[in-house]
Amino acid sequence: MTSITRVHNRVSTSQGHPWSAKADRLQSATGIMLGGFLLLHMHFESSILLGKEAFYRVVQLLEGGMFSSTGHGFPIVTKVFSVFMLLVVIVHAAVALRRFPAQLGQWRALRLHMGSINHKDTHAWFWQLITGFILFFLVPVHLFTMILNPEIGPHLSAERVYHDNAWLLYVLLLPAVVVHAMIGLYRVAVKWGITTKRSGLRKVAKVLIIYLLCLGTASLVSYLFIGSELGIPVQPFVPE
Repeated sequence: MTSITRVHNRVSTSQGHPWSAKADRLQSATGIMLGGFLLLHMHFESSILLGKEAFYRVVQLLEGGMFSSTGHGFPIVTKVFSVFMLLVVIVHAAVALRRFPAQLGQWRALRLHMGSINHKDTHAWFWQLITGFILFFLVPVHLFTMILNPEIGPHLSAERVYHDNAWLLYVLLLPAVVVHAMIGLYRVAVKWGITTKRSGLRKVAKVLIIYLLCLGTASLVSYLFIGSELGIPVQPFVPE
C-alpha cells in the first residue's frame, strides 16, 4: 500500500467519526472568520493610500474613538482583538493539522500523485498545505507584535515597517496569507455545496488573489516611503 493510499484511507476512516464531522465544521467556520477578517483588514490597511489622515481616521474609528472625549481611539481594542484572532488561528490550525501529511514519504507520494493527474482542486489543496505551513510560523509573530505593541497610526505603523524592518515579515506573509485564505474560502464554498460552479469560482478566487496582492503591495510600499521620511524618535501622526 502506497503512502498516498494510506493517507486517503486514514482520512476516510476519520471522516466517519463524529469528532471528524465537528472538526470539519469548526475548521470551515474559523476559516471563514479568518478569510473575512483578511478581506476587511487589507482594505482598512489600504486606506493609507488615501493619505495619512485617512488612515488615522480609520484607526480611530476601529479603536472606538467615538467613545472618547478626545476622539482618540483605545489601543487596548487592538490588543484584545489581536488576542482573539490568535485564539481563532490556533483553533483553525489545530483542526487543520489532522489533514497534514506527517511523513516525508506521504509528501513524496502526494507530489507523485499530483504529477500523474491534472486535478485543479488537488493542486489548490497542495498550495493551501504549503502556505498553511508557512503561516504557522509567520502569523503568530505578526499577532504577538500587535499584542505587545498595539499602537498603530500612519507614523507608528510606518516605523514598524521601515525602521523595525517588519517589511521582511510582510513580504513573506502577504502572498502566503492571501493565497491560503482565498483558496480556503473557495474550498469551503465547494465543500458545503454553496455553489457547484467550480470553474467560475476558481476564476473569482484567482482575481481576488491578484487584486489583494496588488492592494497589499501598494500599501506596504506606501508605509516604506512614509517610514523613510521619518526621523528618530518617531512622533505619532497628529492631523492638522
